[in-house]
Amino acid sequence: MRQTEEREMSAVTRVRAAHDRIAAVDRPEIWIGLRPRAQVEAEARTIDARVAAGERLPLAGRLLAVKGNIDVAGLATTAGCPAYAYRPEGDAPVVARLRAAGAIVLGTTNLDQFATGLVGTRSPYGAVRNAHDPSRISGGSSSGSAVAVALGIVDLALGTDTAGSGRVPAALNGIVGLKPTRGLVPTAGVVPACASLDCVTVFARTLPEAEQALSFMTAPPARDLPALPRRAPGPWRIAVPPREQLGELDEGWAQAYEAAVRQLEAAGADVRTLDLTPFTEASAMLYDGAFVAERYTAVGDFVDKLIARGGGATTTLDPTVAGIITRARDIPAHRLFTDMGRLAALRTRALEELGDADALLLPTTTGHPTLAEVSADPLATNARLGRFTNSTNLFDLAAVAVPAAEVNSLPFGVMLIGPAFTDERLARIAGLLQPEARLAVVGAHLTGQPLNPQLLALGAHLDRTTTTAPVYRLHALRTTPPKPGLVYVGEGGAEIETEIWHLPATGLGRLLAALPRPMALGTVELADGTRAPGFLCEPSALQNAEDITHHRSWRAYLSDRSGQES
Repeated sequence: MRQTEEREMSAVTRVRAAHDRIAAVDRPEIWIGLRPRAQVEAEARTIDARVAAGERLPLAGRLLAVKGNIDVAGLATTAGCPAYAYRPEGDAPVVARLRAAGAIVLGTTNLDQFATGLVGTRSPYGAVRNAHDPSRISGGSSSGSAVAVALGIVDLALGTDTAGSGRVPAALNGIVGLKPTRGLVPTAGVVPACASLDCVTVFARTLPEAEQALSFMTAPPARDLPALPRRAPGPWRIAVPPREQLGELDEGWAQAYEAAVRQLEAAGADVRTLDLTPFTEASAMLYDGAFVAERYTAVGDFVDKLIARGGGATTTLDPTVAGIITRARDIPAHRLFTDMGRLAALRTRALEELGDADALLLPTTTGHPTLAEVSADPLATNARLGRFTNSTNLFDLAAVAVPAAEVNSLPFGVMLIGPAFTDERLARIAGLLQPEARLAVVGAHLTGQPLNPQLLALGAHLDRTTTTAPVYRLHALRTTPPKPGLVYVGEGGAEIETEIWHLPATGLGRLLAALPRPMALGTVELADGTRAPGFLCEPSALQNAEDITHHRSWRAYLSDRSGQES
């Protein structure tokens, strides 16, 4: 393990690259608070020193963003409302656990105020724009966290999920979102939205990274484990609704969902139909019923007092959020008990429909609205986004959201929902749905080169041979086995021979986790103007490295060197 850790990119290098990335993407609305750079780099140097001394830190140098309703020592917890801000005495337990494993917090992220919404626009800190199309929403309420991961600023991010906030932003930004069973991850140090339903969630670009982080976040459950029925042997059993029960979806989304169903069938799953009605009826109850009163219990008194004081209330309170919370104040108690009885009946029906299925497969959400569409009709648009997610915590279920395709050049995601404490089972099934990723290689992973078997073992296949754009230089590094270092220079570069490989996204995550220094995964610009993830090199490794750019190919360089030696 120590050898693997020593091969990974240093924590200091990761921190510096993250700050460069923050400047490059120019998305200030992602963040509410960034820790001072000097402080973060000092912490990174400590992490590097501990690893060098032999300490096992599985998340060493992994960069973490934390939703602004979760306590981070040294930063204000605002829950998206500047007037609510307080300075916590320490990290929330879930943050402390990730830091103890070596993760480094960059800052706290923007959110739908008081975690009330699925759109990512309800914040005085600004609407968080989508990572792929800035004219569209990022999804909320964990908007900043999801976009920070999707844009490659951080490796991991914490969100929360009451109605789908750890899943909808994952789907709309093309990343993974794990919503654990309620009580599996502690919610101490989290500003509640609905305390009885809230879950702390994790975002990552790949399923293995998200699972690894969740393994450190979990603790002995705060309640007794249920006596789960013994799973009968056989293929995964996946429940799906009939097409008409999905309702209206964005253009192409129904077809993308059906393709995901076929993908599970091709992997050997037993797909059967269920009636989705109890799930969608319960979803409508979360905001239209009495359960929204718990949001008033969380922050209603504060909101009332701020409104009563007037003045700055109109600039610090989001009007849509304030309206939802204040209206909840007047819900009568008898209505809550009525809704609790109805919910219990719906849950019984839902579990009967699920039967012995391992998971229910659904589109994570219904479509991808523009910022303008949300502004024109904020409540109805938000309600549509939660059609499939709202019932999960009401029914005490676990869920995982994963990318499944691209539709009209935008991410499309699905989620798997299952009984409480079947989190690992859901992740195993979700792994069957992970889409392929592209990888640009220029050196030891090329066809016939020493590290090419690593790609083949991950299920990779060669797509084509091309070249980079003429903005890179190539150097021969002093490594074993020999490998080149590709470095972006802009002007003065050359076209370098490149192979484009396709491999499962989970395989790319495993490759990244064991990537040796001084190599790093970045974005490589290709001759045709497109971009692909690929291996780049830390500039610090170029000292005493031979510049071999004039060969325009690693293989050409090796052939020439071999000829000289013979």
